[in-house]
Amino acid sequence: MIALLIDAAVAMDEIFWIQAYGDRQQLLDDIEDPATEQFALINYGPWDRLAGNEPFLPGVGPKPAGSNFYPRDVTRAEMEREIASGGARADSLRSLYTLVRRDQAGRLTAIPYHVAFRRQNEWAAARLRQAAELADDRGLRRYLTLRADALQNDQYRASDLAWMDMKNNSIDVVIGPIETYEDALFGFKAANEAFVLIKDREWSGRLERYVAMLPFLQQALPVPAEFKRETPGTSSDLNAYDAVYYGGDANAGSKTIAINLPNDETVQLERGTRRLQIKNAVRAKFDRILLPIARELIAPDQLGDVTFDAFFENTMFHEVAHGLGIKNTVFDRGTVREALKERGGGLEEEKADVLGLFMIGQLTERGELPREELMDNYVTFLAGIFRTVRFGASSAHAQANMATFNFFREQGAFTRDAAGKYRVDLPQMQAAVALLSERILRLQGTGDYTGVGQFMGQYGTIAPPLQADLDRLSSRGIPVDIIFEQGPSILGL
Repeated sequence: MIALLIDAAVAMDEIFWIQAYGDRQQLLDDIEDPATEQFALINYGPWDRLAGNEPFLPGVGPKPAGSNFYPRDVTRAEMEREIASGGARADSLRSLYTLVRRDQAGRLTAIPYHVAFRRQNEWAAARLRQAAELADDRGLRRYLTLRADALQNDQYRASDLAWMDMKNNSIDVVIGPIETYEDALFGFKAANEAFVLIKDREWSGRLERYVAMLPFLQQALPVPAEFKRETPGTSSDLNAYDAVYYGGDANAGSKTIAINLPNDETVQLERGTRRLQIKNAVRAKFDRILLPIARELIAPDQLGDVTFDAFFENTMFHEVAHGLGIKNTVFDRGTVREALKERGGGLEEEKADVLGLFMIGQLTERGELPREELMDNYVTFLAGIFRTVRFGASSAHAQANMATFNFFREQGAFTRDAAGKYRVDLPQMQAAVALLSERILRLQGTGDYTGVGQFMGQYGTIAPPLQADLDRLSSRGIPVDIIFEQGPSILGL
């Protein structure tokens, strides 16, 4: 079954190359240096994803904001004008699951993914159906079958619901067009990706009890009632996994260490979400990156507060926090995602970071977490900011962490001494977490597109002292991120 799922994942990899760049093979054929070719494979194109999408090949120019989801010459004004006309055509142009191209008359037209990527989707669907025949778990069998159908008709809600219903399977796969970060023009288009995963039942057992606390945690949020009027689903799943394959968007540039899906707001409100912590990826990043960063930048007397358990908890509560707050704006501007467009992704990641810390504080007050370990979570979070901001301005997670860092610094949550070492102030950190939680939830709840832009403009930049500290990390040879040894990216479909 794992072999079949990896085969299906390879098809997502090929689709994502087209979405992110275009003709993969032509790009690679034009590169003579093997190291540069490998770098292009890591980045799924000629732009360095961990350096603000700077081009590393001559003559390629800047990365289009809309990647290859739209014609290269499309403008925001043209898209908005076409969408403003309303109707089925407008819906298809802004659909998660269409490429936008020009017809013979030069007018924008939408091509459904299941048409544009028919060959790859048929390949993947066939392998998912073969895997379903091998599945002992009834829920997994149903999900694989429905997901295969979805790849061939772009109707994903039924398979999302089936994925939410899986509870006992040991093997899992996340596959299809999912996240919208690659579309930095509008945030409309979902990019294809895949994860093939095996459940770690021992670690999963430690995580189960937190999901039932979501309604309490929602009501504890530091905002007025209208910003927490929705009730998060409590059938959510929280488990730990080891990954055996990443494909497509999941494998491009920085590697994710947790998954919180599905993104469909209707499914979230009805069933909640599943949160998958990828333990082997978390461990690799902690050992190879976070600890070396902490040794360089965290004050010696707080270095012992940087722990793997705190890093894993922060990651876990980040994913849980995606389910808190509000999905539909309070002033009937539609969903938060629709109202905030391309600015929504970074703010949602920042919300998850900050509300994750807020939740840890609330659970500590209730005696659910050891009070003596709260400092571990805060100091490890600060060290984690240094890790994530190195992903560059093109990463929603990096933008979110940069804004959080500057807001916390302004509030006195931490200090930096003359030697360039950082120290957390516990009471000030707790106050800053509550204050920033309220700020973000209000921006989301009101659908304040302009306000989010102003907030990120004010806080989402790297000041010279921090840049010097980040340069110090690079001079010490500390890697920015990991890559996986998992065989060829493309097997030739």
